[in-house]
Amino acid sequence: MSKNELTYPGGKLRLYVEAPLAAGTRVVPDEQQSHYLLNVMRARLGDRVSLFNGRDGEWSARVVDKSKRACALACERVVAEQSAVPDVWLCFAPIKRTPADYVVQKATELGVGVLQPVVTRRTIVSRVNLARMRANAIEASEQSGRMSIPDTCAPLTFDELLATWPTERRLIFCDEVGAAPPMAQALVAEREQPFAILTGPEGGFERTERAALHAHPFVVPVSLGPRILRADTAALAALAIWQSVRGDWH
Repeated sequence: MSKNELTYPGGKLRLYVEAPLAAGTRVVPDEQQSHYLLNVMRARLGDRVSLFNGRDGEWSARVVDKSKRACALACERVVAEQSAVPDVWLCFAPIKRTPADYVVQKATELGVGVLQPVVTRRTIVSRVNLARMRANAIEASEQSGRMSIPDTCAPLTFDELLATWPTERRLIFCDEVGAAPPMAQALVAEREQPFAILTGPEGGFERTERAALHAHPFVVPVSLGPRILRADTAALAALAIWQSVRGDWH
């Protein structure tokens, strides 16, 4: 790395921005990013930072202007072409704040494309902070080297999810009760198509919800093994299995 490139203990400093990126483009970070650059990272004129927006690849940019509260960056060169993550969604029952933050962060690192909260009958969280979800996803993308951020969707009820489901996308139902095949085995048997993973709340799905899932032809019930997993563990385990069988880990 260049001596002028800003880094932190995890590696080079990367920032997600909404602005278009191209050679010579001037980018003004938002207030929070400017505070971080100026007051935490102590950025100076000439220091470099990497920028990405999910569309134009990753760019090396230089600090070209600064004041006490704001700064401007100029894009110099592309350092990585835009790349896509595998097409997988995570549909999950919201859980209390700290585990929910963890799920969003780690699912982003694992390459999920869409994060869809689903309110089931046993879901105990009544509200989902979408701004917090998006902030966690952005931070995880910046730190993991990912070139995009996942879509963070407004919550749907369990019934709304099934009623509006795009039937060309297979829904992998992590069934902690039924005699379903192991997830890796079930994925190998499936043809190439888009997938989503559905995990339930603490306490699992109710009997009527399980029956509704089994009634839909686009649903694929699977098992995550012989032990009962916490909701956050199940979501991340399922994503790891999917990536190893159908994603970009193989």
